[in-house]
Amino acid sequence: MNSPFISDWVLTHAERTPEAPAVATPDVRLSYGELADRVRRLAEALAASGVVPGERVLVALPNLAATAVVELALHALGACVVKTNRASGPDALGTIVARTGVRRAFMLDRDAAAWAEIARSHALELWLVSERDRGAETTPVDAIVARIAADGGLETDLGARAIPRSPDVRPEDPALILYTSGSAGKPHGVVQTWRNVDANTRSIVRYLGLTSADRAMLILPLSYCYGRSVLQSHLFVGGSVFFDNRFMFPRVVLETLRQEGCTGFAGVPATFELIRRQVDVRSLGPFRLRYLTQAGDAMSPDTIRWVRRAFRPAVLFVMYGQTEATARLSYLPPELADEKEGSIGIPIPGVELKVVDDSGREVADAEVGNLIAKGDNVTPGYYGEPEESAAILRGGWLWTGDLAWRDRDGFLFHAGRSKEILKIAGHRVSPAEIEHTLARHPDVADVAVVGGAGEIQGEVAVAFVVRRQGCDVSETRLRRFCSELLPSFKVPATIRFVDALPRNEAGKLARTRLSL
Repeated sequence: MNSPFISDWVLTHAERTPEAPAVATPDVRLSYGELADRVRRLAEALAASGVVPGERVLVALPNLAATAVVELALHALGACVVKTNRASGPDALGTIVARTGVRRAFMLDRDAAAWAEIARSHALELWLVSERDRGAETTPVDAIVARIAADGGLETDLGARAIPRSPDVRPEDPALILYTSGSAGKPHGVVQTWRNVDANTRSIVRYLGLTSADRAMLILPLSYCYGRSVLQSHLFVGGSVFFDNRFMFPRVVLETLRQEGCTGFAGVPATFELIRRQVDVRSLGPFRLRYLTQAGDAMSPDTIRWVRRAFRPAVLFVMYGQTEATARLSYLPPELADEKEGSIGIPIPGVELKVVDDSGREVADAEVGNLIAKGDNVTPGYYGEPEESAAILRGGWLWTGDLAWRDRDGFLFHAGRSKEILKIAGHRVSPAEIEHTLARHPDVADVAVVGGAGEIQGEVAVAFVVRRQGCDVSETRLRRFCSELLPSFKVPATIRFVDALPRNEAGKLARTRLSL
């Protein structure tokens, strides 16, 4: 596969093996031929509506067959997909729309009413997607342009014109903008170019040994770079992906994984902790699993050992990465899991990793320093934020914000984060974003959020709140207030009421003095 463009990968496989499975859900199955047909039809409609190469288009959809169709159709035109978590909340979504200047957005039909004000204020065209094939429905929003079925079929004929086989863009142009929370509480748009995606995809395919025979079970969202890497790597080789959004029932997902003959499964630490607590894996019968992957945060050695035992003979790849590196930076070869327990491994093909001091000089083996990276997978920066981009990109190297040390064999070990960003259920979460949300409640006078240890999902948010004088707001009421404005993983697991927050002589919050 010579092309660096994602849509070309799919069209090539559609020509060679049109009957091969491509993407599926519990409700929809598409072969490569069917996927390509839907991509072409939607791309033609988008072109007829005025979408041009380089245009930014927002996609706020969960994992559906239609989501793959939408994003591939946009890529076929050379458009840049601005991908967001649909549960981010109206404030965050409005900020992203304003910052990127998008003129079109794809969302679920049931979300249209919630988007109505954003659509009106930013003159957005809304393209609605049905979660199930239930026919066109009426929605009282004026900006609706077209409806798309759950299988990616276009329900409104907008006309068509021929589209080029390869998009009229360069490899260094943006293909994606993925939003992640920054330390100041505002979302950062990580730019991923076609070259970034192509380089990271090829590296992942190489060390996982993926082929067209591989089929992945995907429960991670496509708004998360880890989830995207699973889809992209399988589309590259002509493999297939089964989307399953039912992980609140982990046994159901694992039963489906077995029934579908999936060869790969990706999860964050909380994924495997939930499986361990709720499912007797051996009672499910034999799997076709060849490998499992884990990233998103550090998983306890005990859980790693359990996963390796429970899913044997499948092997476990422990990995490390971040959105600014498209997805992946390092992996631990499974055959070295015992010898190098606790390690995040070695650089993936095409990537350099160094451990350096604050001036950028490499430190000695076993000495903790800043982990920096270089490779074609490294972002050119944050969209529209030159100062923030300069802070992470120095001298051609990505400063990950993480601390690490290297053993004498060159294997890396994560030693913590130099930033205050929390990592909850595989997501980077800014304490400031949660603090700003809680501060909007009229009974809250002051608030600070830090990371704490959760029983299942690793790190969780713990909020320390100072009530306004004369108010007696409860933890339950504040958590409910947060749940209306934030996705569930950002809602504090615990809220503790204190008389005052610790501050230093300059009046700045002293987070380290907050007692968990």
